[in-house]
Parts: sequence; structure tokens; C-alpha cells
Amino acid sequence: MSGTAEFTIGSKVLCSDGVCGELTRVVVDPLARVLTHLVVDPRHRKETPRLVPVELVESAAAEIELQCTLTEFKALEAAQETQFLPGATGEWSYGQGEMFSSPYFGLGRGMRIATTYDRVPVGEVEVRRGERVHATDGPIGHVRGLVIDPSDNHVTHVLLDEGHLWGHKRVAIPIGAVKDVEEGVRLALTKDEVRDLPPVDVDVPG
Repeated sequence: MSGTAEFTIGSKVLCSDGVCGELTRVVVDPLARVLTHLVVDPRHRKETPRLVPVELVESAAAEIELQCTLTEFKALEAAQETQFLPGATGEWSYGQGEMFSSPYFGLGRGMRIATTYDRVPVGEVEVRRGERVHATDGPIGHVRGLVIDPSDNHVTHVLLDEGHLWGHKRVAIPIGAVKDVEEGVRLALTKDEVRDLPPVDVDVPG
């Protein structure tokens, strides 16, 4: 896969003047099959993850280097948004659809629930590490990252860690074999066809 760039989710991300965080998600245009943004979680977990346009990427391998400073990185658009939902109207009553795991602020009738949402551009979808990959005859493994052609940012392969049946062999699924990435990654290949794909040697963090 010479002439490609590998975006392994979990990689360290560097600005020109220091480490800015870790790649936690990638954002793609599912119709054009183009990588558009990286979601980078800052080193200091109290800070909000940032939505990094792929045009800011200088290089991508074991580490991802960006063409921006730490100050410029912090000024990028937030990749998450927190909304405060109305709290309970009764002492132990909860509205339908509220997320019970979210933090609560205030007490009694004035209580509010903080819910955090991922933010991606309209019409695009995010892909996370560990997201399930489905062959035509059942689950086959989990996403590890993407490979793109840096000349036009088109996705060429999905990096997959296969299940234990084949010893966690790492393979690259050609994008032409991917049917969609809307709810996990769905392939037009059977498990046996995935098993027969050649392994790839990708320098990735543990």
C-alpha cells in the first residue's frame, strides 16, 4: 500500500510545537468515501476533543503530525457538545429518553441533566476504534483504523483486527468491499473471503 497514509485509531497526534492528544475517531463522507476530519482528544481530559480537518495533516504513520500549533489546535471546532435537559418533575420521576448515566446538576425540581453528543458535519459519519465489522455471514472483527490516498483523501482500505478464530491477524479490507459504514462497517465479503485477504504490516500503537 505504498503512497498511502494509515490512520490508526489510538495513535498519538502531534502539533508543530508538542503533543496535542490522541486520535479517537475518524469522520468520513460515506457517499464520496473520503476522510474529512479527525477527532483528537487532548492530553488534558478536561478539554473538549477537537474536530481536525484532514487538510491539516502533515503526515500519518505510527504518529500523526498536524500543520498547526497547540494554540491553533485549541481554536478548532469542538467535536462534542453538552446540552442540559430538563430534570425530573417529581421526586423520582424521569422523562422518556433521558440518559440516566449523564451528570445531574441541582436538586429537586430545578435539577438538570447534562448530556454530551458527538458533533460531525451534516451528511458525514464517524468511525470509532472497536466498532463491529460485519461480513455477509456474520460479525468478523473490529475496526482498527483507515488507510487513505493522501492525494485526494479517498479511503482505500479499512484496517481490521480479526477475531480470535484467526489469531487476531490484521488485515486491510479494500474500500470496494465495504457496503456502508452507517451502523458499524458492513462488507460485501464472507468470513472466508476476509480470512483469505493478505495480512498487512502496519506500525500501530499497542
